[in-house]
Amino acid sequence: MPVQRCWRRQLAGVGLKQTPLHDFHQQHGGKMVPFAGWSMPVQYTYSHLESHMHTRQHCSLFDVSHMLQTKVFGRDRVKFMESLVVGDIAELKPDQGTLSLFTNEKGGIIDDLIVTSTSEQHLYVVSNAGCSDKDLALMQTRAQELRAAGSDVHLEVWENALLALQGPSAVRVLQAGVSDDLAKLPFMSSAVMDVFGVPGCRVTRCGYTGEDGVEISVPAGRVVELAERLLDDPDVWLAGLAARDSLRLEAGLCLYGNDIDETATPVEASLVWTLGKRRRAAMDFPGAAIIVPQIKEKPKRKRVGLMSTGPPIRQHTRILDLEGRTVGTVTSGCPSPCLQKNIAMGYIKSEHSKVDTVLTVEVRKKNYSALVSKMPFVPTRYYTIK
Repeated sequence: MPVQRCWRRQLAGVGLKQTPLHDFHQQHGGKMVPFAGWSMPVQYTYSHLESHMHTRQHCSLFDVSHMLQTKVFGRDRVKFMESLVVGDIAELKPDQGTLSLFTNEKGGIIDDLIVTSTSEQHLYVVSNAGCSDKDLALMQTRAQELRAAGSDVHLEVWENALLALQGPSAVRVLQAGVSDDLAKLPFMSSAVMDVFGVPGCRVTRCGYTGEDGVEISVPAGRVVELAERLLDDPDVWLAGLAARDSLRLEAGLCLYGNDIDETATPVEASLVWTLGKRRRAAMDFPGAAIIVPQIKEKPKRKRVGLMSTGPPIRQHTRILDLEGRTVGTVTSGCPSPCLQKNIAMGYIKSEHSKVDTVLTVEVRKKNYSALVSKMPFVPTRYYTIK
C-alpha cells in the first residue's frame, strides 16, 4: 500500500481527522475548527475580511486535503462514470475536466464533483469531504456491479494532499516553480509536473473562489515543503474556511449540504449547464426521467441570488413576497466584503425568481427588503485561451 495512504488511516480513529498540514496550520496561527469530520483552519492571525480581500487582490493558499481524490482505471471507466453522473465524460479531451453531479433516481444531487480525463488513461475525480463515505460507497458498489457484468473498471483512493492557490497573482507565483508554460493551461485543464522540486504533482487550473488559480495534488509527505515554498512569495497568504466560504458565495458557487443536496434537482439548483447535451437526449443518467422534463416544464422552485438591506441574512432565513407570504428559504448568506452589501442564495417559488423581483426577508422577526439578483455577485476571472 502506498505510504501516502497512511495519514488518513492513522488518524481516523482519534476523533477529527487531520490533514498532513495540521501542525503546519497551528504553527502559522491557524484557528482550528471541526469541519466535515476534519480539523481545519477557519482563519489565521489576520481577519476574515483581510484574508478575503487579499485573495481577490493578490493570492491565498488553502488546504483542501480533506477532499476525496479518486482515480478510476479500466477500459470501461467512462461508461462507469457516466452511469453515475449527468455530464458528458466521453467528450472530454486528454487532461480536460468538468464539474458534474452524482444524482439519484429521484433526480436529487448526491454530490458535486470534478471529473478529469487524464492523458495517463484514468479518470481523476475530486469530490466533497462531507460526502466522501457515501461517494466512495456509491462508486465502489457500481464498479462491483459493472465488473460482475464483465466490465473492466476499478478504483483507487488517492491519498495525496491537495492545495489550492487562488487569486490574480497565483499563476505568477506558481510559474516560478514549474517548467511548464502555465499560459497554455486553461480553466478546467490539468497537467502532471514538478512543482518547486516536488515531482509528480497534478496541477489543475480551477478553484472555489471565482478567481484564477490552481489546485495542486501533491504527495502527502512533501506537502509541507511545498506550502512553505509557496509562502516564500510575499503575495501568498494562508487562508481558511471563513474566507473560502465568502469567496465562493460572491462567485455564486454552491456549498453541498447548504445550497444543493438530495432534495434538489440540477434544474431547481440552476445547474442545467452541467447536463451534457448528449446525455439529455439519451436520458441515460440517474434521475433523467425527472430531471430532463423539468428543463421545459420549469420546476416549482429555483435557486436564486439575493441582495438585501438590514442585518446579514443567513441559512434558513425565510423569504417572503410583498404580501408577507413565505415563498422560499435562504441556503447561504453573508455580508459581501467586495460589494459591502448583504448577499445570499436560496430557493424560491419559480414565479418570483425573475431578476430584479422585489421580496422581503425576515431577520429577527423584522422584515427587510431583498432583491433577486444575477449571479455571480462578483465577476469571475477564470482563465481561458481564446
